[in-house]
Amino acid sequence: MQTLLLMYVIGGTILALISLPLVAEKIKPNPFYGFRVPATMDNPDLWYTVNKFFGKRLLAVALEHILATVGLFFWPNISVDAYALSVLGVFVIVFGIAMIRSWKYLKSLS
Repeated sequence: MQTLLLMYVIGGTILALISLPLVAEKIKPNPFYGFRVPATMDNPDLWYTVNKFFGKRLLAVALEHILATVGLFFWPNISVDAYALSVLGVFVIVFGIAMIRSWKYLKSLS
């Protein structure tokens, strides 16, 4: 289970690092990286605004993922399967919320 802990913490750290250029508005519109929808791809001003918002949510997802990873690791008598599924569940929920909030933010600007 220590291997999973290490993999999940590294994954969360990479996600946090990926979010920082979005928050800093350093990523130009591109087809690979960012909140890529037709509205943001067609409007650079909208791209930077929405991706900054999304980047902050992505950073929060990464931190919540790391906290859940470490917290659940110390949960008494948790099996490896329950640990892996619980960490996945936390990630899916918080990432889904981040996506929905970012989509709603985009719609509020249009």
